[in-house]
This record gives sequence, C-alpha cells and structure tokens, in this order.
Amino acid sequence: MRVNLKNILFTNLLIIITGYFSYGQYPFVREKIENLPNFDNKTLHYGYFIGFNNYDFKFEYLDSYYQIDKLKDIVVEKSTGFNVGLIGDLRLNKYFNLRIEPGLYANQRKLLYPDQNELPNKEDKIREIKSTYIHLPLLIKFNSIRINNFKPFIVGGGSTSINLSSNQKNTDDNLNNVFRLKSPTINYELGVGIDFYLTYFKFSPSIRGIFSMKNEIIQDNDPNSPWTSNIKNLLSRGFIINFTFE
Repeated sequence: MRVNLKNILFTNLLIIITGYFSYGQYPFVREKIENLPNFDNKTLHYGYFIGFNNYDFKFEYLDSYYQIDKLKDIVVEKSTGFNVGLIGDLRLNKYFNLRIEPGLYANQRKLLYPDQNELPNKEDKIREIKSTYIHLPLLIKFNSIRINNFKPFIVGGGSTSINLSSNQKNTDDNLNNVFRLKSPTINYELGVGIDFYLTYFKFSPSIRGIFSMKNEIIQDNDPNSPWTSNIKNLLSRGFIINFTFE
C-alpha cells in the first residue's frame, strides 16, 4: 500500500494546530518550567542532528506510452538511509525561528522495470541508484506555546540537494548500466516535531517530507531507450526522521 506523505504531514499539522488553540483555553494547566528556562530567548544558537530517510521517485510518463499501453509503471524498491548535519537557528520572535540545516543524506533505491521485448535479460530490468546528497535547507519554524518542558512545532521551507552520485557528467548511459540524474535539485519541505527541554540541552524529534520540484532524469543517448524514453519527468520524494540536539 502506497503511503501518501502529504496526507500524513497534513494530519499532523491539524493535530498540532488544534492542540495549540485548545491549550490556550485552559491556562490553569500550566506548571512551573524547570529546564532551560531562558533557552528560547537566545538570538542565535547551534546544534546538530542525526536521523533516517526513505526516498522514493515520482514518475510522470509520456501520454503516448499510456495510449499504446507499451509499459506499465516502473516500481521503486526503497531502502532506509541515514542523515547527519548541523543546525543554525535565528530567533525572529516568540513564535518564529529561521533555521539552516546543512547535512549529508545517503540513500539507495532500485528501479524495477516491467517485462518488455527490449529488456529480455533480468539484469537489464533492474537499475540501482545510489544517492549521496549535500542537503541545504532554509526553513521557518513555527513554535506553539511552551507547555512545561515540551513544545510542539511546525517547520517548512525550501531546499536544494546536490547529488554527489548523480552521474550527471558521465558520458555512459543505461547501455553501460549507468542511470544518470541531474544535480542539484530544488525542493520544498514540510514537517512537524516536538521540542523537549532536558537538563542540559534541548532534544527534538521530528518528521518531514521533502518534495522535488525539478525534473531530475537525464535521457539516454538513444532517443528510443527502453529505460528513459517513456519518462517525461522524474521527481524525488523523501520522508525523513531527524533527532536534533541543541
């Protein structure tokens, strides 16, 4: 069953927004804040994150191929990768922060092609795509009211991802088992999370979706290539879980 990342994120946003406004109606539940009471007053602070990712591809096919029913959908076999990076946070006001989170994201995907006469061998129907991204997001973080030692938040913005394994400059193509992608890509991001104020630092687990807005595929040299000729656009989509320490 295919998971719709946008629906998951939208549902979480509704939960946080509903909780934010509901909490404002019951001020008597507030208790004394114990950990890091002045942390959010800092104009600038830093941190780092580690986490996991799961990347997919969105395919947009040429209409002519659907009309003649030449190919079925290409299946993406996903795997779990890892993330690591740094955080820079600039306080704008009580509710908004501007964040940069440069990081390294590593992942691997496989493309499984359907049966067709042009690909008689099993190895020709599989393309392994390894991606190593230098990920550079610029994000706005919207904070709810702090409740004791935790605080929900919503984060969103734009990013660029430089794929060091894209094979963009490689002259070989799928005839030599080289699947080429463009680099860099342009993305938009949306996520939710919770800040936990501990004794000596702030710990923040979060989930986020990354959605590419730029076609990434480089067509093979042969205009009738069975690997790329039916693909109009190829867009990356990622689902990440980060654990930040600030």
